[in-house]
Amino acid sequence: GVLDIAGFEIFDYNGFEQICINYVNEKLQQFFNQHMFTLEQEEYVREGLDWANVDFGMDLQKCIDMFEKPMAFLAIFEEESLFPKATDATFAEKLMTNMLGKWPNFAKPNPRPDPDAHFAVIHYAATVSYNLTGWLEKNKDPLNDTIVEMIKNGSNSLMIACFADHPGQPLEASKDAPDRKKKGGGKTVSSYFKGQLDDLMTTLYKTEPHFIRCVVPNTHKQPGGVESGLVMHQYQCNGV
Repeated sequence: GVLDIAGFEIFDYNGFEQICINYVNEKLQQFFNQHMFTLEQEEYVREGLDWANVDFGMDLQKCIDMFEKPMAFLAIFEEESLFPKATDATFAEKLMTNMLGKWPNFAKPNPRPDPDAHFAVIHYAATVSYNLTGWLEKNKDPLNDTIVEMIKNGSNSLMIACFADHPGQPLEASKDAPDRKKKGGGKTVSSYFKGQLDDLMTTLYKTEPHFIRCVVPNTHKQPGGVESGLVMHQYQCNGV
């Protein structure tokens, strides 16, 4: 198979979409490091070099733990998303109270370029300041079963294939309907996203991957045009 992923993102304004993409990139960069450097070190051993093996994949583990551990970022996000009276302000306060000073990769935001940013994450590629305005609402945005049922019964074969595994909203309640609702009910976007990522990583670790690292040479789509600063920034984001 071919996996085409979005690269690490850092903009003037970084929101919900950026932290999801950058979280995935932490996991995939760790996978890349473990695979590439493990193979490289195995070659050193075969050649008889005097070499002490290093686990390069652990470089990113602290940041990944900051997302995934109990009472860390995703757990707090999930809890606040399901709490009826939670607001952007209470979410920001809870993050600062529970994470600032306790997780080395969690930091105060840089007021430039976004003076309204609420917190920062020290990623492998760069430190990114995030603005959490509207995240709770976005995270509670489930796909309506009625709409899915319409798509499943539509005429677009691609859309039908995309939603083949989704239960939709059957006209007649099946015997296991309560169980289905319990399993899928109340899921937030972030928890569903993490579940998909976990499945992806499980699949990737069973494969023998080859990597193509793409570098954008310039921002104007000019043939032969190279902006050295832009290229160097991308290499630094890739850990070079």
